Amino acid sequence: MRKTVRIALCGLIFQAGALVAAKPVVARDCNAKAVDLLKAASPNGNSVFRAIAHKAFFRTWIDCEDPQYALPTAVHESVHMMTADGDVYPLVGGGAVRRPPESTALFEPARIARQFRPSLFVTTYLRVGGSTSATDFRYLLDELNAYTHDLDTAVALDGLRTPDRQLSHRDGLAALMSFVAFYVKAAEADPDAWTALKHPDIKNAVSALWGQAERTMIGSCRITDIGTEDRVFLTKLCERGPQTALKRLLGRAPVCPKECLALPSTASRE
Repeated sequence: MRKTVRIALCGLIFQAGALVAAKPVVARDCNAKAVDLLKAASPNGNSVFRAIAHKAFFRTWIDCEDPQYALPTAVHESVHMMTADGDVYPLVGGGAVRRPPESTALFEPARIARQFRPSLFVTTYLRVGGSTSATDFRYLLDELNAYTHDLDTAVALDGLRTPDRQLSHRDGLAALMSFVAFYVKAAEADPDAWTALKHPDIKNAVSALWGQAERTMIGSCRITDIGTEDRVFLTKLCERGPQTALKRLLGRAPVCPKECLALPSTASRE
């Protein structure tokens, strides 16, 4: 079975464990077709395309050789650009929530890296020297949001996937949900960080982004073969510690996506 593993990160793509530079697509004949397909199949993804001011940036990520034209990645990266441009997190389906201001009370997410076994996601998003998300919680939320849009678009376009192709679209959101959950758990034991998390500016952002991540993850559980590491991260997410901490912060019980964990083992290999 052909398996594709991709981690999109600000102009770079990690594919099959290797870092490669993202290059503009030479063949441009599929651009219009890809955008039309996005409009027809993924209203949420299309709302990102319509909202981004830099349409050329979005089109840069289109891959004419990919069955889904790499549209989930194009949406993912565009969400990052929109967040940077507007200082807000664009929400799935429209609208946005304000990105919180910097807070010295919030510790670096890199502190929780030791809670996870070695993984490309851990190296990329929790190890200093990788993504800014390792040093700034607001950027960890940015990645959570981008991967939510990514998976939402991938689910909408799943009909384009060839039968021999196992993708990993669920892995990114599963990883970022577990990272955010363990950050909240660690903050619960840090009075200054916990007080900062409960500030309306931060709590509102976490609540909005977490809610749409839950809905998107659950919505993906009906589809097999779009995750390879998802089970590892979702199992961590469902542990009692992070679930209890999230409940305290959100004011409600978080969702453990049991439907995804119950998928046949061939759909998600550890």
